[in-house]
Amino acid sequence: MSAAATLVKNLRKRLSKPTGYCLFDIQLKRRIALSPSLTRLVFSGDDVALMRTLAPDQRVKVLFPGANGAAPNLPKHGDWRAALRDLSPEQAPAMRSYTIRNLRTEAGELDIDFVLHGDTGPASRWAMQANIGDRLQINAPNAAFDDDPGGYEWQLPQGVRKVLLIGDETALPAIAGILEQLARHPDTPQVQAFIEVPEESDCQPLLCGPNTKVHWLPRASLGTGHGDGMLLAARELASLPPVRVQTADHAELEEPDLDSQRLWERASAKQNEFYAWVAGESAAVMAIRRFLVNDCGLDRKGLTLMGYWKLGRSLG
Repeated sequence: MSAAATLVKNLRKRLSKPTGYCLFDIQLKRRIALSPSLTRLVFSGDDVALMRTLAPDQRVKVLFPGANGAAPNLPKHGDWRAALRDLSPEQAPAMRSYTIRNLRTEAGELDIDFVLHGDTGPASRWAMQANIGDRLQINAPNAAFDDDPGGYEWQLPQGVRKVLLIGDETALPAIAGILEQLARHPDTPQVQAFIEVPEESDCQPLLCGPNTKVHWLPRASLGTGHGDGMLLAARELASLPPVRVQTADHAELEEPDLDSQRLWERASAKQNEFYAWVAGESAAVMAIRRFLVNDCGLDRKGLTLMGYWKLGRSLG
């Protein structure tokens, strides 16, 4: 066999191997109203049985109809991203990141919770107007892939005794899943959860363990803006480890430019008694990062910090 033929054979073999994430077809099966600002959309389809999820904050990318209103129809095999780049702006589907809330492969059902914030973005618009049977595509973890596909940040460190969760409504699906996982943990740590939502009616019952306290921070009732409740939780409401004395050579954190960069830092999975998971509006998460590290002297290895979205830009 020639060198060129061998190269082609090996290339085909690599391309035939399962990838960590794949593009799948889904269709809307039913909707469940969770609160005035949140709705759960249940999707179905043969492809749902081919997906997997590894953590309660497992991220997927949902492809919505483009400007022309046509449902996404990218090739599921091959380089779908290249096909996406070849489409005109009018044809290209809008793509947004979401969290898998529940995946029931045997029933062929996938739950994704949507924040409803009016006709301000393609995702919220579709979620409000979609009819049962409407189709989308989703880039999700592939069950045929044997290794870890990534796409999640939640990892409970060994020996952790205190867990702090802070997020807004965009992080609520992940926080709810995390609390459910912790409730099943054989040695449940002490958990504090602070969740900022638009209105008091958006507060909802969550499955929690015996050592968990959930605090809701509705902006309308508190008279606060986006992220203010999250920052209040970190600065005044949360029970944090004692402030560490800063040494003379302590250098304050460098901060990313939120106009061009995402704030995204993952804690170490190594043993740590205190662990914080913070997600939501980027400027709020940045301020919490600054407080926890610069002011409190907490170890960054115990902090997962994620800017899910930026105020002033389309939420979805």
